[in-house]
Amino acid sequence: MKQDVLTGYHPVNNINIYYEFYPNQSSDKTFVLLHGFLSSTFTFRHLISLLKQEYQVLSVDLPPFGKSAKCNRYVYSYKNLAQTVIKLTESFGLKNITFIGHSMGGQIVLNILHMVPELADKAILLCSSAYLKRSKLPLVLTSYIPYFHLFVKYWFARTGVKKNLQEALYNHSIINEEMINGYLQPFLQDEIFVALTRMIRDREGDLPPKILKEIKTPCLLIWGDHDKSMPLKVGEKLNKDLANSELIVLKETGHAIPEERPNEIFDYIQSFLGKFQAI
Repeated sequence: MKQDVLTGYHPVNNINIYYEFYPNQSSDKTFVLLHGFLSSTFTFRHLISLLKQEYQVLSVDLPPFGKSAKCNRYVYSYKNLAQTVIKLTESFGLKNITFIGHSMGGQIVLNILHMVPELADKAILLCSSAYLKRSKLPLVLTSYIPYFHLFVKYWFARTGVKKNLQEALYNHSIINEEMINGYLQPFLQDEIFVALTRMIRDREGDLPPKILKEIKTPCLLIWGDHDKSMPLKVGEKLNKDLANSELIVLKETGHAIPEERPNEIFDYIQSFLGKFQAI
């Protein structure tokens, strides 16, 4: 029996997390979705419409993005974001979890798999962040200048949502007002830029190869061959470093694959799950 979406806020790690939960009593599997940098659960809307028909789905706005709280006292490290997601899944009492992480969300998924390997049976990494170093020291020190968040806001305004989407997408024809407004909405208040300034200081580097090699969870990597943010060579290296993974490459596709190829992603997920059911 399928029910409507349940939305709300849950206090975790001293911050309010916005979530969208799609219960499905006919399924014992739950997908937990983690979006990328400067994004939100909005990026998964097409994929959610497919997943929720057969599975339970929990989509999370990672702080400080989307509708989750923006707090300059929260530690915006990958480790703490991972711990926040772990506690949120525990509060929902979720079992039989498969994580889906896009871009930065993929790196947080990898942190979760490293920290609590028994929490998820599988993971789907969509153009996952990997091998990025932490912010350089001069930038970290500069972030302590009073009103630095206004420089962050100015950079975002100069870059613009539409230009960012054009960089992330191979197929520019799918960009429309709904998409632009969906990505713009969380950035209309100054609090997000204060929090992003804190994130510059807190964000550690991505997991090193030594730790990646210790992750045993089966992982499906799906990549766009025209990804400018995380080039395909990153996915190929990640596929080699993860002990139990396979890589799918989508042709004529950019970084924002949940926008460009939701149907293909869903089909590959179904096929990936089917391999384990057949064993």
